[in-house]
Amino acid sequence: MKVVMVNGSRRENGCTHTALTEIAKVLQENGIETEEYFIGERAMNGQMNEAVKQVADAMKTADGFIVGSPVYYASPSGEVIAFLDRLFGAAETDLRFKPGACITSARRGGTTATLDVLNKYFLYNQMPLVSSRYWNMVHGSNPEEVRKDEEGMQIMQTLGTNMAWILKSIEAGKQAGVEQPQAKQKVFTNFIR
Repeated sequence: MKVVMVNGSRRENGCTHTALTEIAKVLQENGIETEEYFIGERAMNGQMNEAVKQVADAMKTADGFIVGSPVYYASPSGEVIAFLDRLFGAAETDLRFKPGACITSARRGGTTATLDVLNKYFLYNQMPLVSSRYWNMVHGSNPEEVRKDEEGMQIMQTLGTNMAWILKSIEAGKQAGVEQPQAKQKVFTNFIR
């Protein structure tokens, strides 16, 4: 099993990466492979198409998806929004029904608003949301401060544990003959007549 993780920060090895790394440790302890893709700078320096293609290709064989974003102006980074808009258009069928989670990192506030925006990508695409024991966030201005956020780090560990459990439960269900739901043709309602 494999989980694809997207780091949407502008700092490749910053706070968001620190949180994702904590999740990856727990997943790997549970026998689940992880791949982290840093798209922060790539999304804005002309490499968006390549970044989207790379992650979309990885999702063809991945079993779960986690996206991490820093909080900028009480919302996800512009890089993450641009990337996810493109990714969910390009890889909709390869993402559908795969467990997803998002995490945020912030110095102070705006985390719950950011989580709300990110979770909507999963909900729109019929992806089961993986939760933790609280909101999926860490706090700190740098990786060292994030590591000192004991509650935040525990939340990341619990998220990893819950993702592993859900992935293994889905696999056990498949082995027992439980079939995955089938996507239905979308109905679009126009309220302007």
